[in-house]
Amino acid sequence: MQRIFYSNDSVLTGTEITRALLEYAAALARHSSSQTVDIPVRQADGSIGRATLLIGPASQLIAEDEDSEFEEVRDDIALAKMRALTAELSSPRAVPAEAASTTADEVAPNADDSLEWL
Repeated sequence: MQRIFYSNDSVLTGTEITRALLEYAAALARHSSSQTVDIPVRQADGSIGRATLLIGPASQLIAEDEDSEFEEVRDDIALAKMRALTAELSSPRAVPAEAASTTADEVAPNADDSLEWL
């Protein structure tokens, strides 16, 4: 399991959930976006609870391995959702036809001049 340190507190959750959360946070940061994420966490008494984290460009998450007498926390639905959202943010976006029709001269009128220093 892994302990995620977040905003003067921490939560204990599954290793796969932690990895997916960190990857999603990084993808959101690349897009200057943020989102709330609800994940399962292991409470001190061993029961399963939920934690909601706000992640995005300003997130400062730290995760470290932690041994526990309790079973690894799993949530296939939350894991699949975070992975799908991360993949969506990571996949190339289609360019609208009107934006794709921009010519090289419109983008860099003197493109040949910009390479003169080579």
